[in-house]
Amino acid sequence: MFSVRDLWRRHKRKIFISFGVLGSGYCLYKLYGAHRNRLDALERELSFQKEGEELMKAQMQAHFENIQRISDTITLVHAMHNLNCRISEELDLSQLLERLIQGKGQPNTLTQAEKLNLWDRLKILSFTRLALSVWATTMISLYTKVQVNILGRHLYIDTARSLGSSDSMETGDGVDRENQQKFLGSVDFLSQYGLPSLICDMEAASKEILKGKQLSGLFNSTALHETIMQILYKFMSMGSPHSWLKYMMPEDVISHSTSTRKDKRVPSGVTESEQLMVEAQAVLLSAEFGSIVEISLKGVVDTLVELMAAKFKGGSVITGMPLARVLPQVAQMCPSLLEAPEKNQFIQIIRNIPEVELFFTLLYANMPNA
Repeated sequence: MFSVRDLWRRHKRKIFISFGVLGSGYCLYKLYGAHRNRLDALERELSFQKEGEELMKAQMQAHFENIQRISDTITLVHAMHNLNCRISEELDLSQLLERLIQGKGQPNTLTQAEKLNLWDRLKILSFTRLALSVWATTMISLYTKVQVNILGRHLYIDTARSLGSSDSMETGDGVDRENQQKFLGSVDFLSQYGLPSLICDMEAASKEILKGKQLSGLFNSTALHETIMQILYKFMSMGSPHSWLKYMMPEDVISHSTSTRKDKRVPSGVTESEQLMVEAQAVLLSAEFGSIVEISLKGVVDTLVELMAAKFKGGSVITGMPLARVLPQVAQMCPSLLEAPEKNQFIQIIRNIPEVELFFTLLYANMPNA
């Protein structure tokens, strides 16, 4: 019989190999298990991270939509209403028209020189009011979009911080509701404070462009379009570059913005709402914003002239008519430019211009972190 020693001597190599295979298999199993556990942990971490990102996106979208809703249904509505009332008060043409009608019915009440002076005044103020309404509606519409994008970007950053750090809500970096409302309410600066100087400068531009146009001269849609655009371009080029900002923002905010651009730091004592306005001003001063203002103004004037041609078919500017007969039509179109946003087709035209949509998409995506 074979002894155990003989059996071991004859099969020890096979036994070692078998144990080696079993040991290697066990080690591989343990390594695989550890690797599998790490993968499972990584997958759970990625899943939590994805859920956090989805939550952040949902919260950001909810915040953004809320700001957009407030801007469209409250801020812009209030701003357009105030602007309409103030322009109607400051550029009321009814007295001029009444005196001209009275002079026509009672020839001896006005001298020829007085009649000519009244007609000339009506010509200048009619185009002043029309061009001013075009410019103000365009700027208010674009400015409120800038506000929404700035606040949306701040809220995106604040939401990201709140999800990334348990104590981020205690850092005080978020834009509180009071400062949001102050910032959105700054759009009323134009109607409350900026309008008198805006009227004065727009009237000066209108006088310059209209001085060679006679009341008896034929005026068609092309001439009307060119005249309005010339007044707007003349107005925008008056004074120093971007001098029109004084109609939209207080002087102290403009000064803060100048200081910020020079030393790259926010001056001490600047409130959070003022800092938001400084950011808005930086957008308004950009060359890209200047381009979309020009595109938007042209889009509004294009639509305005088309609507005038359609509305006054009996005496259309398409074929040409004396400028004196065009003036009542010009005056009648002004209120439509300042209608409430939900009825104002000019605001919708501005916001649907492809270049405008692209500008605000890029603005939101490329805005620097707060």
